[in-house]
Order: sequence, then C-alpha cells, then structure tokens
Amino acid sequence: MLLGFIGVVCFSLTLPATSIALPYFGEVIVGLGRTVIAAIIVGTIFIIKKQLLPNKRQFKSLLIVTVGAVLAFPLLTTFAMKSLPVSHGAIELALLPLATAGFAMWRGGERPSKRYWIASTIGAITVTIYALYLGLGQLHTGDIALILAVFLLGLSYAEGGKLSKELGSWQVIAWAIVIGAPFFIIPVSFSISVNMLEAPIEAWISLFYLGVVSQFLAYVAWYGGMSLGGISRVGQIQYLQPFLMIGFSVLFLGESITWLTIGLAIIVVICVIIGKNAPVIKKEFHLENNASSS
Repeated sequence: MLLGFIGVVCFSLTLPATSIALPYFGEVIVGLGRTVIAAIIVGTIFIIKKQLLPNKRQFKSLLIVTVGAVLAFPLLTTFAMKSLPVSHGAIELALLPLATAGFAMWRGGERPSKRYWIASTIGAITVTIYALYLGLGQLHTGDIALILAVFLLGLSYAEGGKLSKELGSWQVIAWAIVIGAPFFIIPVSFSISVNMLEAPIEAWISLFYLGVVSQFLAYVAWYGGMSLGGISRVGQIQYLQPFLMIGFSVLFLGESITWLTIGLAIIVVICVIIGKNAPVIKKEFHLENNASSS
C-alpha cells in the first residue's frame, strides 16, 4: 500500500512539473526528452542485470505500452498544458482508472456490465460539462488531447498489467522506454538550444523529475505495490490522484481552485469507483447461454 501511495503521489506531480518545464524547454524536450533521460537509467540497469530480451509476442504488447505510456501520453499532456490549468487536467485524467478497467475487461475476454457503462457515461458527461464551462461553450484542443491521452494510456496500462505477469512488474515500462527512446533521440537533439541554459533551477528540476520519476521510478513503485498487495486493493489508491494533483497545482503553481472543481472531481471519482467495481460478464458464458437458448 505504501509503494502504491508513493507511485500515485509521483504521478500526481507529473502535470505540475510539465507546466513548469514547458515554457523553457518546449514540447519536444518535455514530451519526448523525458524518455531519453529515463532510457539512460533503464539501459544501465539492464546492462548490469543482463536482462533477457522479450519474445516476439511480448514485443508486440510492449509496442502498445510504448505508444500509450511513452509516446502519446507525455506528448498529449504536454500539448494540453500549454493552454489548460493543471486543476482542469486533473478532472479529465480522473477518468483514467475507468478507461484502464474497460480495456482490461476487453483484453481479458469479459464484457462490462450495464453499471460500468452508466458510470462511464456519467463521468464522461461530467468531464465534458466542466470542459465546456471553462472553455466558454466549446472544447479546446487541449481538452481533446487529454481525453485522447486517457484513452491511449488506459489501453497501455491494461496491456502492461497483463504483460507484467510474464515479464515482471517494472520491466514492462522499462522495456517500453528502451524501445521508444531510439526514435526520440533525433527530434530531441534537434530541439536542444543554447537558450535552455538560461532556464531557472525549478525548470531543470521539473524536467529531470519527469524523466527520472514520472517516466520510470513512479511506475516501479506503482507496479511493485500492485504485485505485492494485489491490483484491486492497491489500485484503489489511484482515486486520490485527482485531489493530490489539484492540491499540487495550488501549492506549486498558485492556481485558484473553486468549489465547482472540487465538487466535479468528487463526482468523477465516485463514477470511477462504481464503474471499476461493477460486475463483468464473461463472453464465453454469454455465448453458451445463447447456444442453449437456440
């Protein structure tokens, strides 16, 4: 439980750190450079441990994790933080456990129940209303980017959770980082400029936090906690993430938080709790019933 809590706290600081680093380093460095930083650490660990290569089937699953957790989520959230406050992003990212649960059921050959779909719909409507309210009646491109980030990261979380039973709890994200890093080195190299040396210390700390903690160590704590304490039990700590993220936005960025933000965060988290704990229907069982009826 302690490891899971540490992981959630680390993830909750990702958007604030992104918001701080973005004005000084740009989207490419903040979105992709963090993976290059993490790859140096992971590569060193793999060399020391003489880690075995994944097989072809595992490699295909790792590509899904790479696209979602290593490429899409960092880039999309970095893009969104150009125009949205962190507290806004916290509300939309609160749907992540629900998206993960949905993809996990799909990958596990199960059908979500009606309760799951009702909770998901209410949560999605709540997030949309909030985005429209702050966007003066329209969805900003940052909102669309965050919703897409939730969708893709949910898929990669579900795929990574399934694969971790074979490769190990932290090796999944480690291999995803190693696979993705070579493709990012060239764009990151071209985005480096001398002006970055003038960035303040808090910007540099934020950038290295994203690379060392958000992209790697947070996953080590998170997956390690779930492997020790159980996915369902430890996974419930994730319900705290939007509130921690909102709190950090006030503490580090000085954002003002309204009661509307807190209220809608509570509604979304309740929807996530109901949806994640909803019963599921096995597809095989459903098909057998149809065959019996016939």
